Amino acid sequence: MPSRSRPPLLDQANYQQIRLLVEQASGVHLADDRRAVVAARLHKRLKLHQLSDFDAYLALLSNAQDDSEYRHVLGLLVPRDSYFFREHRHFEFLNHWLAELAHPPRLWSAACASGEEAWSLAMVAAEQHPSAGWQVLASDRDAALLEQARAGIYDVSQARYFPEGWLSRHCLCGVGEMAGRLRIAPALRAQVMFETINLIEPFPAHLGRFDVILLRNLLSSFAPRYKLDVLQRVVEHLTPGGLLMIGHSESIHDLDLPLRPLLPSVFARL
Repeated sequence: MPSRSRPPLLDQANYQQIRLLVEQASGVHLADDRRAVVAARLHKRLKLHQLSDFDAYLALLSNAQDDSEYRHVLGLLVPRDSYFFREHRHFEFLNHWLAELAHPPRLWSAACASGEEAWSLAMVAAEQHPSAGWQVLASDRDAALLEQARAGIYDVSQARYFPEGWLSRHCLCGVGEMAGRLRIAPALRAQVMFETINLIEPFPAHLGRFDVILLRNLLSSFAPRYKLDVLQRVVEHLTPGGLLMIGHSESIHDLDLPLRPLLPSVFARL
């Protein structure tokens, strides 16, 4: 029997089943060289269910009465790093761009994870369009992460990424049991909407158009068969001249899309 401290062997057949499960649920492709990492991350689920091998774990998944165990698998295997003002040059550019926009903007954080990106967008929008009317849509396929985002409560250490003065303008700092925590202020919370959207599935009919869409640090994980389809459908929801921002390490230059580059990872809708 395998050691309790080390995962059992994850053979190629079982790994392929797990890869297919993850790809069909999220569009994310797990590379061949991730097998050991996948085994290590899922080992805790095997221990929780007192299972000795991945054959038994896959049988548990296939016989599950609900999708809760699938959600655990996706949470462990699909990376969702997030923090305020990540890739800060995007927000510096957006700050100047929104200052020139004649109307209150609609912005979409299309894979918002635990919400830091969406709240960063909201702060920039509020700085440049202080009157009511702007709106941020924060969406994600992971309902549990979306609830964290909706709560808008974070460790105050995350404020180290904020521009000067923005913490006091846009957040409340906790006292007593909430000491060391920050909460997004009500004025911002009123302008940010949350919705569960899986990007590889059809979008809601009511989605509408946006002046800015952020789809960052996810495209590089998508299986090739999903990447172009997701981008085409996302771009359809950009207003002409609107901005699409992707991750700094991602590239879409080889794809036929109605976009022109403004910066290496910032594009305008034609």
